[in-house]
Amino acid sequence: MAFVAVGLILIASASHSFGQTIRNITLEEAVELSLKNSKQLKLSQSNVDLAGLNIRQIKDNQLPSFSVSASYLRLNTPNINLKSSSDTSSGASSLHVNSVAYGMASASVPLFSGFRYKYSLESAKYLQEASRLDAETDRQAVIQNAIMAYSNLYKAKRSVDLVAENLVREHERVTEFTNREKNGIIARNDLLKATLQESNVQLTLMDAENDLKITTINMNLILGLPEDTQLAADSASFEVLKDAGNAMDWEQTALTHRKDMAAIAIRQKAAGSDIHVAKADLYPSVALTGGYVALSIPGFVTVPNAFNAGIGVSYNLASLWKTGSKIEEAKTRLYQLKTNEEILLDRVHLDINTAYYNYVLSKKKIEVYEKAVEQATENYRITKNKYDNSLVTTTELLDADVAQVQSKINFASAKADAIVAYKKLEQTAGVIN
Repeated sequence: MAFVAVGLILIASASHSFGQTIRNITLEEAVELSLKNSKQLKLSQSNVDLAGLNIRQIKDNQLPSFSVSASYLRLNTPNINLKSSSDTSSGASSLHVNSVAYGMASASVPLFSGFRYKYSLESAKYLQEASRLDAETDRQAVIQNAIMAYSNLYKAKRSVDLVAENLVREHERVTEFTNREKNGIIARNDLLKATLQESNVQLTLMDAENDLKITTINMNLILGLPEDTQLAADSASFEVLKDAGNAMDWEQTALTHRKDMAAIAIRQKAAGSDIHVAKADLYPSVALTGGYVALSIPGFVTVPNAFNAGIGVSYNLASLWKTGSKIEEAKTRLYQLKTNEEILLDRVHLDINTAYYNYVLSKKKIEVYEKAVEQATENYRITKNKYDNSLVTTTELLDADVAQVQSKINFASAKADAIVAYKKLEQTAGVIN
């Protein structure tokens, strides 16, 4: 009777735990919410924004620069000796200078910088596009993660439901066996086997409920929902399976649609532009300059409006022997990107084939588990009839019951796993949506 009481308490607690309002959510809704609330995508977008700001900074560097400065200085009484062509003698000046004031304004507009601006801007734009492609890759990963979490939610809830149904059946069997044992129809050992089976199912239900709680919390985090929100996955999302096609077609799709493939190609273009940026040090820099100076030295000289304008040219001779290493460094980075592209091609080939054959296997498992459910159900029916006619033992009856429940759990999990496997194949090919 203690086992019976515990069973009733567990059933009641399960009903209370899941008796609150449950939000039914479809797979499409789950994906949409995960995209809307993904912190990873927000971080990815910030990288795109940073790349855009880098472009803005490069453009700002081509804008005119303008600076203003002014100073007022107090001096001691210096000795000032003036010389002229008519008087070569020197002597103490009668000038008394004790302060200096001046103001300066200067402007500069870059005209030529060895094509540094052109190729720096080109590289920055390529990198912005690569960041956008990276964000798209992250978006596809978020979709796959949401689908996997949704599948786990469905499997966990389905397991709880099936085990709870089994627990009710086990409780009814214990009640029936208790009455039979009192009437001397069955041995006490058979009753003990039934009560032990009920206890095992109770433990299984506790584990299943715990898994469901953890899975629900994880799903709520992904969807941006309150932690205590109870969710129910739509079983219809796991009913329709698509044709697997063939691995070669999937691989060709991946080569043209994978965003990481496109991103690494874009980064190679950026690296090519960076080589030109490094070579820019070999060229002189030319800028249009202008300025204004106002100077006042009381008792000596006053310059109120000295304007200047011209073209400035600068060239660092050291660049002739220092730039070579920068160019080689830029070329090495381009080589690394090309090598990474080859590595990525190998990985795509392996990923596509792995995802493809996993999906093919998942579809075959569904067929096997579907037959297993039919076989286990029929086996339990036959075993139950034989037990009622004292042709099999209690152990055989209990084993048949366990096999029936497990086959149903396996079948439900196989359908969910097949959808996840197909979406993984789509993600690997770069076409998940």
